[in-house]
Amino acid sequence: MSRKTILHMLTPLKQMSPFDVNMALDAGYDHVIPYTDVTLADVGNLVQDAIFSRPPDAGMATGIFLAGKDAALALDMLDAARKAMVPPFEVSVFADPAGSFTTAAAMVAKVEKALAKQHGRDLGGAKVAIFGATGVVGYCTAVIAAREGAAVTIAGHDGVERVRHVAQSVKDRFGVDVEAVDGSTEDGKRAILAEAEIVLTAAKAGVQVISSEQLQSSGKLLVAADVNAVPPAGIEGLKVNANGEPLHGQAIGIGPLSIGNVKYKTQAGLFARMISAEKPVIFDFQDAFTLARSLAK
Repeated sequence: MSRKTILHMLTPLKQMSPFDVNMALDAGYDHVIPYTDVTLADVGNLVQDAIFSRPPDAGMATGIFLAGKDAALALDMLDAARKAMVPPFEVSVFADPAGSFTTAAAMVAKVEKALAKQHGRDLGGAKVAIFGATGVVGYCTAVIAAREGAAVTIAGHDGVERVRHVAQSVKDRFGVDVEAVDGSTEDGKRAILAEAEIVLTAAKAGVQVISSEQLQSSGKLLVAADVNAVPPAGIEGLKVNANGEPLHGQAIGIGPLSIGNVKYKTQAGLFARMISAEKPVIFDFQDAFTLARSLAK
């Protein structure tokens, strides 16, 4: 008799996201159990309860999903889960707080594909400006782009202090540099846009970050992408389903639905890989980016 597949979903928040629950069940898990208000200190015990309650050969049928809204905390939880394994008692683990790892992976993968197709270049050395980098998606996007060799600037909508902390966190954890700048004023935004070749917006839903007028100052812009599907668009004039259509001058746009399609397939694909794996696997944002790259068109 085949074993039931079980996914234990851990979040530090008071609720588990219905989005993630639906995704896991649709990907093929038989049972999905949410655990809320989980602290970093709780992770080791929960993982060991999961690994020791089933025989070692059931490791592939048991999964841990790490949610929440804090990328750094999710990565710390991932490390704690990894350290809690006692071979041969191991299970699969997948971190994707607020869908940020798969969303950021999808956005960078779509931009990379568009950049190669329309402009014949990759992310290496490209000047990337990210608005909304204090959020979990923007944070992960900055890390992925910087690790691919882009010169990343993160803009603070409320001044430079918070994005400086983000930049230091990225440096300390991943060993890559991103530049923090003040994007709280109209002049500040124009100065950022004047130098950017790629603009990525990951602000709160329903917030316009860049106006059409501000885009006029972006003489070097090649690609602009936005993850906000709730009106108004994060980048004025960018359609939600844009997939490389002209936006301004030589720049092309990538809308949230185009990114979301790849994000959905990436998250579903990683869940499916957990279920079908021949040995336990551990997935983070880099695994999400590897898969998103293969899915982006």
